[in-house]
Amino acid sequence: MSCVKALSARTLVVASLLAAAFQAGAQPVRTVGLLVPNLLQAQNEYPVFVDTLRQLGYRDGENLRLVTKEAAGKLDRLPALARELVDARVEVIVAFNTPGARAAIDATRVVPIVMTLVGDPVGSGFVRNLARPGGNVTGVSNMVGGLAPKRMQILREAIPSAQRIAVLFNPGDPVTKPQIGDLEGLRKSQNIEFRMFPARRLEELEETFTQIMAWNAHAALWLLGQQQLFQATTIELAARHKLPVMVGNIGDVRAGGLISYSNNFSEVYRRTAAQVDLVLKGKRPGELPVEQPTRFELSVNLKTAKALGLTIPPALLLRADHVIE
Repeated sequence: MSCVKALSARTLVVASLLAAAFQAGAQPVRTVGLLVPNLLQAQNEYPVFVDTLRQLGYRDGENLRLVTKEAAGKLDRLPALARELVDARVEVIVAFNTPGARAAIDATRVVPIVMTLVGDPVGSGFVRNLARPGGNVTGVSNMVGGLAPKRMQILREAIPSAQRIAVLFNPGDPVTKPQIGDLEGLRKSQNIEFRMFPARRLEELEETFTQIMAWNAHAALWLLGQQQLFQATTIELAARHKLPVMVGNIGDVRAGGLISYSNNFSEVYRRTAAQVDLVLKGKRPGELPVEQPTRFELSVNLKTAKALGLTIPPALLLRADHVIE
């Protein structure tokens, strides 16, 4: 009987030690909030973000909890959604695009913020400078603010005969303002005639295209920012009206858009995940440099060009990173 009692005692001790060891080795669940103006804007390369976090040791549903707040394109909802993330006591807020970053920064000066796909972090007043942003903010910029003239030049190179170009933009996104300013400078230095066509709501886009065609546009260009909600319908309307359009990114070109020139979104998402990892490990956001993209990609859809009766110049095709046939 005493032997049984001794064995039971030893078993309890061993079980207690094992439980203590398990608890000591168990990883805490880290909570990361995602503030997204429009999931369509992020859906193509978003898995890269999650996969990179997994490679860094974070597994959603195990030692990581992702809390997503999405505005479904209604940018005025972002401030309330940002406050919800703060109230949920997330450890980091990943703020997508310029409107998302603005809402997150306005909501908290304490919770670390990793912004991503933000066009002009300094010009927007989000950080003091890229090298030492200060405060509770760091992240990765997509530097779209200075791309508008380059994109316009590429569109004209693709369609040399295009003299009247419609410029579509979402006026709810502040990152479009510097792009418009850059294009105005281009208007003065080159013989380009273009007109601005704001697109505030998706249901108004068909009427906008009617106005564009009434203006006798030869081509159109979407300014980068909160344009993704409009891209699928844009591609349909462009095909119907036989209008060449420079769309937002390679995903839109694969879907039937004619051409795009943008940064490599997969690279941006990988670097964003790496920034989140550093913050979760204790790095102060304000001491982490805001990273800039190092690679921009030109994509062309030859099938769409053929349907539009266009011949893309060989020199441009040789420079293209992606040619869809």
